[in-house]
Amino acid sequence: MDSFDINRILEYLPHRYPFLLVDRIIEYDSENSLVARKNVTINEPYFQGHFPHRPVMPGVLIIEAMAQACAILASLSVDARVSAKRIYYFLGVDKARFKRPVEPGDCLEIHVATLRKIKGVWRCEGKAYVDEKLCSSAELMFTHKDLE
Repeated sequence: MDSFDINRILEYLPHRYPFLLVDRIIEYDSENSLVARKNVTINEPYFQGHFPHRPVMPGVLIIEAMAQACAILASLSVDARVSAKRIYYFLGVDKARFKRPVEPGDCLEIHVATLRKIKGVWRCEGKAYVDEKLCSSAELMFTHKDLE
């Protein structure tokens, strides 16, 4: 599938500003993999305190960006669009590693791939790059549930 923009992302992901951390999908392969982009700008609210003298994107937000990309991949695979009757749950993160900082002006490229799906629980691998250099990697688990 070709790339798609923020308007299509909003159809599949319930997050909104300031917590929406995916700007564009640049590649998508069925239920298997997805490549997303996050343009990191100095006006992100977290840079005021992390850190004023040398702004660095918090590692937990890089993990969250990977989790959001994984949620889009899962949602696309089952055509689960945003609904007030559906909620996403982040279940776990394993093997998280941080190799280099992400700073304002960087374009974070997020690669995610499905490792397995069992009973509505997805396990995915995520890797985040800036200028083709690995910044972070992790395995992420999540699910989405329909509310009653």
